[in-house]
Amino acid sequence: MIEIENVTKVYQMGEVQVHALRGVSLGIDQGEWVAIMGPSGSGKSTLMHIIGCLDAPTSGVYRLDNVDVSGMDENQLAAVRNRQIGFVFQTFNLLARTSALKQVMLPMQYSRNGARIPLAEREQRAREALEMVGLDDRMDHHPTELSGGQQQRVAIARALVNDPAIIMADEPTGNLDSTSGDEVMEILHRLHEERGIMIVMVTHDEEIGAQAARIVRLRDGQILEEL
Repeated sequence: MIEIENVTKVYQMGEVQVHALRGVSLGIDQGEWVAIMGPSGSGKSTLMHIIGCLDAPTSGVYRLDNVDVSGMDENQLAAVRNRQIGFVFQTFNLLARTSALKQVMLPMQYSRNGARIPLAEREQRAREALEMVGLDDRMDHHPTELSGGQQQRVAIARALVNDPAIIMADEPTGNLDSTSGDEVMEILHRLHEERGIMIVMVTHDEEIGAQAARIVRLRDGQILEEL
């Protein structure tokens, strides 16, 4: 489903060029769970942003579900993200004054067909997503009323509500204690096994990375090894 061929990414920092990715080629099949690992500055976050259609490569080809997305503009990439990709970030990225239920409803509101989805249906789908992550009793709570683990579960529900084929998880347990981290990983395992969702996860944590079916290690913008 994901085909990356000889992808580079170069950032212009004043007069200096920073080569974040140097000819990366990678394939990920539907339903796989892949961990992208490497030290700071290895290019793993840049690779994740390209895979997640948050950024475009400087050169090379990226095909997602047999569609070349390499040269798409920001609006086209946003449409692909909304249809096919859900994001879970280390910092949760929740709105401070918005209930869990409304947080999860937001992606449907901004989807290409969002205006055609009746409010009652959007609410029902959001409730089902929150129930799936065990937050049926926290739907009306705001982020300040939720623990870190609960906030991350809201973020997972939000990522799921548009039924994506891919979940991009950026350090999903990075801000959590071990118990909350284990709960979040259990949810990801369940989604992967029961729904066949592809998970592409960036992590520094060797124990977390080891839970993926495959590990891709980067160094200096290149793939060092695949395990």
